[in-house]
Amino acid sequence: MELRQLEYFVAVAEEQSFTRAAERVHISQSGVSAQIRRLERELGAELFDRSARTATLTVAGKAALEHARAALSAAGAVGQAVSAVTGLISGRLTVGMVNGCTITPLFDALAAFHAAHPGVRLSLLEDNSDRLVESVRDGAVDVALVGTTAPPDGLESWTIVSERLVAAVPPAHPLAARGTVTLRELSDHPLVCMPPGTGLRTLFDQACAAQGLRPVISLAAGAADAIAALAARGLGVAVLSESMASAYRDRLTALPLTDVEAPALLALTWRNTPNPAVRALLHHSRRTFTASDRTRHERQ
Repeated sequence: MELRQLEYFVAVAEEQSFTRAAERVHISQSGVSAQIRRLERELGAELFDRSARTATLTVAGKAALEHARAALSAAGAVGQAVSAVTGLISGRLTVGMVNGCTITPLFDALAAFHAAHPGVRLSLLEDNSDRLVESVRDGAVDVALVGTTAPPDGLESWTIVSERLVAAVPPAHPLAARGTVTLRELSDHPLVCMPPGTGLRTLFDQACAAQGLRPVISLAAGAADAIAALAARGLGVAVLSESMASAYRDRLTALPLTDVEAPALLALTWRNTPNPAVRALLHHSRRTFTASDRTRHERQ
C-alpha cells in the first residue's frame, strides 16, 4: 500500500468522480483507476460502486476513508515538522470559497502565499457555505471563505464582513421610492435570492420563519451578478447584502430591510491545527483584507 494510492482514493471519494480526481492529482484517469484497483486488490474489497455515473463509496470504502485521511495527514505532519525546523513550507493546501466568489482580497492572499511558498501545491474548491464548513470539519478543506449567520461551532473563524440584508429593485419598481422595506412588504413580490445552503439565504429564511412568513423565491442563483441581472430585468426583487447591492447602484436601488437585525457574515474558517501552511495563508489573508478595507474607507 502506497501513500499515492491513498491520495488517489481520497481524491475520488471527495470528488465522486475518477475524471475530476485525475485532474486534481494531475495524472491520467486511467492512472487513477489502475492505482485504485491495485489498492482494492491489496485490501480484498471494492472501495467504490462504479455502476452509477458518480463514484460512490461502498461500505468498505466508507470504513477506509477516515483512516486514509489520517494516514495522509500523518505523512504530511512529518514534512511539516521538518519544514518548521528548516523554515520551509511544503505540501498541499486546499482552500474553499463560496460559489460565485468575487472577493479579490482572497485572490490577492493566494497570490502572495504562492509567491512566498512555491513548494505548497494549492487546490481551490468552490461550493455552498454549508458544505464547505463540513469539508473543513472533516479535513477535506484546510481554509474556507464562507457566508454564515454565526461563527461555525467547533472551528476557528475570522469575520471579514458583517453587514445587513437589503432588497434591490430597478428604479421603476413600486418599492423603489420607499427608502426602506419590511419582510412582510417584501413577501408581496417574487424574490431572487441565493440558493439554500448559503449564509445569506439561511439568514433570510430564518428571519422570515421568525415572523411566520413564506415568501415566494421565484429564482435562485449562486452569484450576485446573476441575481442583480435577473432583478434588473424585472424578474423579482433581489435579496443581497449591502456591499453586494452597492456594486449595482447604477441599475438597482437598495432598500434596507428594517426588521432584519442579524447581520450576514463573510468569514474565513479553519480547524485548530499546527499546519504551518494554514497559518501562513491566514497571515497573508489578514494583510490583504486589512489593506483592502483600509483602501475602501479612504475612498469613502
